[in-house]
Amino acid sequence: MEIKRSVDPADIEQISKLLASVERTDGHRPLSDHLWLDLVHGGRAGFVGLVAWEPGHDHPVAYAQVSRGNVSGERPSFALELVVEPHHRDELGDIGPDLVRSAIDVIADDGGGHVHWWVFQPTELHERLAASVGLAPGRRLVQMRRSLPTGIATTITTRPFEVGRDEEAWLHVNNRAFRHHHEQGGWDLATLRQREGEPWFEPEGFLLHETSGRLDGFCWTKRHLDTDPLVGEIYVIAVDPDAHGRGLGRELTLAGLESLSARGAEIGMLYVDGDNTPAVHLYEQLGFTPHRTDQAFVGDIAPPSADPSPGAP
Repeated sequence: MEIKRSVDPADIEQISKLLASVERTDGHRPLSDHLWLDLVHGGRAGFVGLVAWEPGHDHPVAYAQVSRGNVSGERPSFALELVVEPHHRDELGDIGPDLVRSAIDVIADDGGGHVHWWVFQPTELHERLAASVGLAPGRRLVQMRRSLPTGIATTITTRPFEVGRDEEAWLHVNNRAFRHHHEQGGWDLATLRQREGEPWFEPEGFLLHETSGRLDGFCWTKRHLDTDPLVGEIYVIAVDPDAHGRGLGRELTLAGLESLSARGAEIGMLYVDGDNTPAVHLYEQLGFTPHRTDQAFVGDIAPPSADPSPGAP
């Protein structure tokens, strides 16, 4: 196992090949955008990449990554994800514990913090592994889908995001709406600029709704151009807390889906917290149905000098 605090182009190429193999098998990128960008930009403060090799193989057989969250608080937060090469998944019981425990040890040695380990369609093995390092089931993230077009018109007006003009207003609303969210909250201009530099970024699919020149909400969409039929995602959607209660969430969703359909998407997709009953109900009313569920295992990891027993979430 190699433990890396930063990665060079050769590392990124090796890890990217592993991720591409998993994506071909599973039909989706195995790292979240937050972790993926951290990897391809070489790793920032709080990054740790753990690469597992086996004798006789010229490629990694598994990869785990730790990335620090954006939201500041009393204790830092960390996202953890584990990827195993498809041909070695029957070895998860051997590979997984070494990688996950090593990742948890690194977090502890760095002072500890709150950990989210996201797992795509978890098994009993994932549950046992999480429990062995002091992590318990937390958030459930449900991917929901529906066919496009919806046939339902939106009642609000939107305009496309303008690069170089709208960043400050968008960051203000995003960080107010997601002030307690580990991945989406606490963004700065550099984080947004990274997304603007991604090949999939399309300002025309980044919709803003304003009232008297003030940004009240947005629906940022993303087309997955490697899918057939083309899938369009409601990537991030939010309403400024001061504009709640006006039904903007529903209307922004419809505006985003309309934009995706106009740009060729045949399937609309989004993610929602499984425990967010009002949001799930809204999306069901708009014709969405569950497609898959991901599970976060969470816990507070203490530094070695403190109580060695991680706390419950």
